[in-house]
Amino acid sequence: MSGQAAVMCSVCGDRQDPEDEMRALTWVRENDQGRARWLCPRCASRHVRDIESKLPVEYW
Repeated sequence: MSGQAAVMCSVCGDRQDPEDEMRALTWVRENDQGRARWLCPRCASRHVRDIESKLPVEYW
């Protein structure tokens, strides 16, 4: 992941540590109306049912 831009969770604001490559694999990227949204592992786990059922973010 080194050399890539910093990633921030769109729900809680947590920032990804670019040096922690193993944890970087647990972040979730989704497309929201053509824009990339990132979720940290904690928020992704908390909202896994919402993500799988494709609920709009407003309902989370």
